[in-house]
Amino acid sequence: MRTFLSHRSTRASAVPLSAAIAAAVLLALTVSSFGADTAAPSPPTGMAVTVAKVKNACFSDTLVVMGNLLPHNEVLVRPDREGLQIKEISAEVGTSVRAGQLLARLSAPNDAPGSTTSINAPVAGVILAGPSVIGEMASARGDPLFRILGGGDMDLSADVPAKDTARLAVGQAARIKVAGVDETPGKVRLVSTTVDPSTQLGKVSISPQRNPLLRVGAFAQATITVGQACGVAVPLSALLFGPDGSVVQTVHNDRVETRRVKIGLFAQNEAQIREGLAEGDLIVVRAGAFLRDGDRVRPVGADE
Repeated sequence: MRTFLSHRSTRASAVPLSAAIAAAVLLALTVSSFGADTAAPSPPTGMAVTVAKVKNACFSDTLVVMGNLLPHNEVLVRPDREGLQIKEISAEVGTSVRAGQLLARLSAPNDAPGSTTSINAPVAGVILAGPSVIGEMASARGDPLFRILGGGDMDLSADVPAKDTARLAVGQAARIKVAGVDETPGKVRLVSTTVDPSTQLGKVSISPQRNPLLRVGAFAQATITVGQACGVAVPLSALLFGPDGSVVQTVHNDRVETRRVKIGLFAQNEAQIREGLAEGDLIVVRAGAFLRDGDRVRPVGADE
């Protein structure tokens, strides 16, 4: 009786244990299979950097000069004899006149018959200065009665360092800027062949296109195009400057390579590279000190 009960008790405890082991194995296999199916892909290696291919571009070599607008051809008008008084003013300062147009009438103080003289414009142009008071005496040897800007043309007269005069030539294009006036195109009209021995400055005259808003005597700045150069170009943000020169960070086989470069001309937000890069090279658009040679990166196109 004892043996039968003991045998029965042993079988009853063995069955639940086997079932528990089987359930645990099945659960482990299920979890492992589910994890393998839903595992996230491995993240890409390396820091993401914005890159762009080096392209060719042309740059203008410019020279900036400053000076004042002066008459290109200023005509001084005086009476042909002394002792005459202004009786009538027919043209005002700032107005345009044609050749032969009446400017003023003069006469002797006693209004003697036949003493009236007409003053006419010798050339067409714009009156820069003239009398404003009737009864003033006019002089043949003193200040002119009228000053006329012949033809309405004027020049920007500027000083240029002696070392830059050799770069200038008649006919070179220029852009002239006067405060309050839109940029006006112009051309170099005259380059001085001499240099002031004390200041080592030469003179250049630049003729702007006619613009009624320009005024004689106004301060102006001109940007003269003295040449052009073409070559590979990079954004200014791609340049790093250090004590040993300028460098650009390139990407090759997803790794950073630092290149020493020689810079040429600048234009807006780009720089010409004379040495160190070739067209098609992949550069880091926004270079930074946090990138070093050999760093693995993930290049991302600038248009992305």
